[in-house]
Amino acid sequence: MMKLKEIATLIDGQVIGDEGLEITGASGLSETMSGHITFLSGPKFLEVANASDASAIIVKEPNPAISKPQIVVANPQLAFAKLLGVFYLKQKPCLGISEKAYIAGSAKIGKNVSIYPFAYIDNGATIGDNSVIYPGVFIGENSMLGSDCTLYPNVTIREGISIGNRVSIHAGSVIGADGFGYVFDGRAHQKIPQVGGVLIEDDVEIGANTTIDRATTGNTVIGSGTKIDNLVMIAHNVKIGSGAILVSQVGIAGSSTLGDGVVLGGQAGVPDHVNIEAGTMVGAQAGVLGDLKKGIYIGSPAINHREFFRLSVIFRQLPELKKKIDELEEMIKSMKGAGGGIQKPG
Repeated sequence: MMKLKEIATLIDGQVIGDEGLEITGASGLSETMSGHITFLSGPKFLEVANASDASAIIVKEPNPAISKPQIVVANPQLAFAKLLGVFYLKQKPCLGISEKAYIAGSAKIGKNVSIYPFAYIDNGATIGDNSVIYPGVFIGENSMLGSDCTLYPNVTIREGISIGNRVSIHAGSVIGADGFGYVFDGRAHQKIPQVGGVLIEDDVEIGANTTIDRATTGNTVIGSGTKIDNLVMIAHNVKIGSGAILVSQVGIAGSSTLGDGVVLGGQAGVPDHVNIEAGTMVGAQAGVLGDLKKGIYIGSPAINHREFFRLSVIFRQLPELKKKIDELEEMIKSMKGAGGGIQKPG
């Protein structure tokens, strides 16, 4: 429980109304209850916010139409996200190392580390301070995990992988499986040994059942602060900059490079050896065919969004245009049949 004034201090906001109002939780507009605080994401939700059971509302600007106490902040959604962490994400106590976990003798384990039953930590692996390893996690030989990391159940970290600090990897993900590399010798596909690694920098989050392949040589790289959704496939030698967003079912083929802040919508596909400039956004189900300059792209093949919308208007007109073409062809046939065709100069 917190007073509204305390919440305002926490999220760097200004209270309009009762500063002593006690708040017991935070919830979205559709789940509000008395004692909770919510946020207004835009003016179209004003009526819903006013009619809700929420006791207070986080807003971007003071709004006299709101009858409830308000906290004014620069970014209401960001402030709300911070409050969810304050009210609901409690720090788990260190549980130590379970006797049912396997820890190789040469593994190095930091301070205040929790390792649950049936985790497997191989020779030469390093686990940083305050990290949490859930059941079924495999950490391969000579792999390094930084401080304050969380590996959820059944995550696989293959050998020779380097992971930074404050990294979260959700259940079932595989980091460092072999890249898909083969060469045809005229009779069969011969495997190209995948002897590189994976480098994951600080503050990365990786969703469930995502796969990031090791490099053929060198490293597959995931830049700091990048967030990866569930079921994403990242191939060997891909380089992803900092602060990128990859939504569910994105696939990136080998040796492609994504600059800082690139956003790929769900099911977007990127072929091999492609460069996507920093700040580029690619829409859901888009199919990238080649290098992309900074911009917004949608469609398959992916094109600039403005051009896509222009073409979409024409596409919707195609049935009517087809009908008119058919009518014109019938008219021309009738004219020819009646001898009314165009006469050539004599």
